[in-house]
Amino acid sequence: MALIRSLTLLLTLTFALPVLAEELEVGDPAPDFTLAASDGNTYSLADFKDKQAVVLAWYPRAFTSGCTVECKSLAENGHLIREYDVSYFMASVDPLAENQRFAEETGADFPLLSDPDKGAAEAYGVLAGAGYAKRHTFYIGVDGTILKIDTSVQPATAAQDMAAALGELGVAKR
Repeated sequence: MALIRSLTLLLTLTFALPVLAEELEVGDPAPDFTLAASDGNTYSLADFKDKQAVVLAWYPRAFTSGCTVECKSLAENGHLIREYDVSYFMASVDPLAENQRFAEETGADFPLLSDPDKGAAEAYGVLAGAGYAKRHTFYIGVDGTILKIDTSVQPATAAQDMAAALGELGVAKR
């Protein structure tokens, strides 16, 4: 009887646990997203395919110290990134109104994307167990494939590091 209960429990756990998405790797097609942004627009990755590279910088939470430093780095040094033919975004699972306030407070002159239903964060494999996004940056080529995944982002030098990565990846300059 104990064996039957153990097998029943094992089967229940096996089928009740959510299936984990495969981890994205360089060369994989980047998952599409359609997300509202702090600038009042909605952006989809599909809109950039065959037109422009995209950088998607996920961050854990608006108004926290590391995220504030990262956002200000991109705002103050965005000219380095804009030398390349790229659209760049920061993204979080924060509500849109929160990201709009955060963009205003940090002087962000680029869109902050909101993914409150966490679907895009899940697709990119950045959703942490606590429900926030991990600080990972995805570099996506014009063809829609992932060129690089940075999982050790340094908030204070985020803009300089992003520009350097774009150069190393051979992204065209404007």
